[in-house]
Amino acid sequence: MNMSEDNIEDVTFENNDDSQSVEDDVNEKPISEKKKRKIKAEKKLDEITDKYNDVNDRYLRLYSEFDNYRKRTNKERLELLKSASEEVIVDLLPVLDDFDRAIQAMDSHDVDEETKTGIDLIRNKLFNTLSQKGLQPMNSMGKEFNTDYNESITNIPAPSKDMIGKVVDVIEKGYLLNGKIIRFAKVVVGS
Repeated sequence: MNMSEDNIEDVTFENNDDSQSVEDDVNEKPISEKKKRKIKAEKKLDEITDKYNDVNDRYLRLYSEFDNYRKRTNKERLELLKSASEEVIVDLLPVLDDFDRAIQAMDSHDVDEETKTGIDLIRNKLFNTLSQKGLQPMNSMGKEFNTDYNESITNIPAPSKDMIGKVVDVIEKGYLLNGKIIRFAKVVVGS
């Protein structure tokens, strides 16, 4: 009888192992399927995240490029508007010079006051209009000769020692347009 009890226990023990392994097999399949789905979902999430990051990076780069383009074109447009009239103003400078010479000639000749006043008004109106566009005359007379603003026509002996190296006479006025030199002053320098 002992043997048969041992056999029963063995059988029972074996049956317990088999039932447990069957339960493990049943539980393993859903777990492994769940794991497979989870791994697939993680891979898919990684792919989507990579695509999102790539698209987001492209978007940021494109947005930055467009923003830089917009800023650059606005800056160029402002510069163009400031200097668009430069050619016209440069072409009008000789007319302004002629008015100045006419006023000087009228002072040395006997010309009636009404004519002087009329020419002076026209000259001032032209100069004020050009000034509103950014034109500024250079004041070179009596100042130190500077090659950045002046063009020396000739040197003459200085009338006094303090005028050596300075502008003695201005032959043609220099002008700035919005801070940019559009015509150098032609001057005579004392030596």
